[in-house]
Amino acid sequence: MQMNPDDCTALVHAIEQEVGKVIIGQQDLVHSVLLCLMAEGHALVEGVPGLGKTELLKALSIACGLSSSRVQFTPDLMPADITGTQVIEESSDGRRSFVFRPGPLFAGFVLADEINRATPKTQSALLEAMAERTITAAGATRPLPRPFLVMATQNPIEQEGTYPLPEAQLDRFMMKALVPYPAAGELAEILRRTTGGAKPTSNQIADAESLQAVVSMTRQVPVADHLVEHAVALVMATHPTNGSSPPRITKYVRVGSSPRGAQALILGAKAEALINGRPNVSAADIRSVAPSVLRHRLLTGYEAAADGVTTDQLVSDVLEAIPTPSVSGRGI
Repeated sequence: MQMNPDDCTALVHAIEQEVGKVIIGQQDLVHSVLLCLMAEGHALVEGVPGLGKTELLKALSIACGLSSSRVQFTPDLMPADITGTQVIEESSDGRRSFVFRPGPLFAGFVLADEINRATPKTQSALLEAMAERTITAAGATRPLPRPFLVMATQNPIEQEGTYPLPEAQLDRFMMKALVPYPAAGELAEILRRTTGGAKPTSNQIADAESLQAVVSMTRQVPVADHLVEHAVALVMATHPTNGSSPPRITKYVRVGSSPRGAQALILGAKAEALINGRPNVSAADIRSVAPSVLRHRLLTGYEAAADGVTTDQLVSDVLEAIPTPSVSGRGI
């Protein structure tokens, strides 16, 4: 399907409006997930239960016309439970054969609920599917549907009996979004919409082909060389051994962002430019996605926890230390 940039922008805004029929508030969360969808990345969402994370993915899957699945991650969940396995099936003539039964990962949108409650082995199976977009099971490699988006959730208030994701696995997520508690007015509207006789629903306005066209168009958004260098400068400033690092980065950060962080900055900025109807990436696009791209890519020591310093504060230090670039005196 051929789509021009204006068509892609209009389609994404239409999807956002459909999701808004179901999700009250949480504009930043919806925006981050849409950016991940446009850049074909994955989202890690952190928030207490009951804030609409599951409903968001359901509404998004309906609006996009894609299948969705929800996996409740528990300590007894095995890799085959999510990837699929072979079962013995008997035909009408009595013959038996092995047949592969796909697991819940064979869906366009996958909600990995409380991913930090599963064992590292199962987490790795999910993250391999996220990176390769294939499943290897029963001696065969099978492609996953495209687009393929995983939204994994973490509960920040219950850490007992959990298996926190290692930093190398966190790096697989393009963005990490924080879900705040709704304001009083938003909570009142949620109650009005969800405690009556009929629940609001979204309508399908897209399909896999049109979404793939949006993904392709996102990657075609041009970005100037000096803005690529700006993204590099931001990432390098997260490294404690770099000379341009802010003082608190040097003091509190053990390991800074990886090259995937720089890739995510550029892809996220391209999606940000396209969703706002701009023909090219600006420095503001890169800086606007920096917190959600970098907050889970900074490994801090115990000193940061002791002093109450968060990764969001450290990313803010980086943005203050690295000025917005300009070309020939003209701010970009």
